[in-house]
Amino acid sequence: MIGLGTAIGGAVAIAAVSTLGDFIWATAIPQHRPLYGLTHGTLLLLCVGLYLGMRAHKPILGAWAGALIGLLAAASFYVLAPMAGYSAMFPSWIGLWVALGLVNGRVLHTQAGTREVLARGMAAAVASGIVFYAISGIWLPFRPRGWDYLLHFGAWTVAYLPGFAALLVTRRSV
Repeated sequence: MIGLGTAIGGAVAIAAVSTLGDFIWATAIPQHRPLYGLTHGTLLLLCVGLYLGMRAHKPILGAWAGALIGLLAAASFYVLAPMAGYSAMFPSWIGLWVALGLVNGRVLHTQAGTREVLARGMAAAVASGIVFYAISGIWLPFRPRGWDYLLHFGAWTVAYLPGFAALLVTRRSV
């Protein structure tokens, strides 16, 4: 398989960014406001897009695309949250992986076919969505000053790995 190391590297790098985000939310943000969530989503996915873009030698395009995806995913959360509460995070998470699949396969790597791009994006969305759901208890009970951030880092790494693997890992051609 080609790209497994890159997928692991992406998962670890973005897990570090997410863990930093958890720490900032817990220690520096006195109360949840949509502006903070929109900023968080934009910056986090800017980093994901930058990582994907660096692989394709298009870091600025990747960063911009990631930032837009992050902003839209965060905005979708705030649109859905009044009806679904914090469960709105799950469709937003799935949507962002489908969008990342499209950007990675059609914008950053234009040789990929539409069927492959959608299959990779959906695989990333479903696999990482299942793991994201499994680790979503890392914020409970809500005692941010007592959280184990090493646990958060590990949980985020595991949550991001299926998504990055679906987008980046290919079979070695014979």
